[in-house]
Amino acid sequence: MIRLAAPAHGDIDALLAFELDNRAFFEARINARPASYYSREGVGLAVAQAMADAFADTGYQFLALDETGRIIGRINLSLVKRAHFHSAVLGYRIGQASCGQGHAGEAVRQLLEIAFGRLRLQRIEADCRIDNLASARVLIRNGFVQFGHSRRSVEHGGRWYDRLHFERHAPA
Repeated sequence: MIRLAAPAHGDIDALLAFELDNRAFFEARINARPASYYSREGVGLAVAQAMADAFADTGYQFLALDETGRIIGRINLSLVKRAHFHSAVLGYRIGQASCGQGHAGEAVRQLLEIAFGRLRLQRIEADCRIDNLASARVLIRNGFVQFGHSRRSVEHGGRWYDRLHFERHAPA
């Protein structure tokens, strides 16, 4: 079982360790963070920004924690739009050692409860590269429906990839 928790200043060291442990794994799949991020100061600034975004109602980040409190992943809602939309964009990443154990699906499920409950959002979008079948399955199992396919829409490592676009609406 996992639980989600908003990052706080007390999480900086553990979050830095998680990011360093998984840096190569993540960078093989998504574009790299700036090198300056991989320091106590860089992660501290990111945590402070996450807290400011939540306060401003523009984004919400969460750490996915295992039963011992160890960080196994991250999940977030970004680009929160309130007036006329009440929507956000979902993103997530699970550490290499925790992949394939259902944690991504559970983290998405829990985040949707927060999004459609406490945050009163009405629509969540997500996308994944066309070759990321595991991520597409996580979204579909959590009630997302594919609404689009953009060709050559994201560059990674000098190569262009297609993306699949998904949406999920709040229960009526």
